[in-house]
Amino acid sequence: MVLDGRSGSRALAERGMATAEFAVAIPAVLLVLGLCLGAIDLGLDTLRCLGAAGAAARSVARGDPQTAAVAAARRAAPSGATVNVTTTGADVRVVVRSRRGWLSRVLHLAVSPSGTAVALREDVDDASGRPP
Repeated sequence: MVLDGRSGSRALAERGMATAEFAVAIPAVLLVLGLCLGAIDLGLDTLRCLGAAGAAARSVARGDPQTAAVAAARRAAPSGATVNVTTTGADVRVVVRSRRGWLSRVLHLAVSPSGTAVALREDVDDASGRPP
């Protein structure tokens, strides 16, 4: 007796096929989801590093104490970030680097979130780099 237009042996052979395909598709979907979440995490940490570097550079350029600017940048940056402030002439350069995210560690990528900002000091002349 054929109920669905197929022979009985063919219907039995295909039974469970959807389950097997679903079992193969689920790990692939989870892998793609994990990669997407890791990329989003990396992007958000990079934005936090950029924001922290910009805030610290503006603060030092205004003449605020460097230690206060570094402390504020560390609070705004991802946990474990390093903050380096370099002042040369009329420029203040701040680099904030964070630890590699979980995706970079798992895939052994040499990618880590970082941000750099440069600001002109307000207490020096633009051309000479000396106080006005």
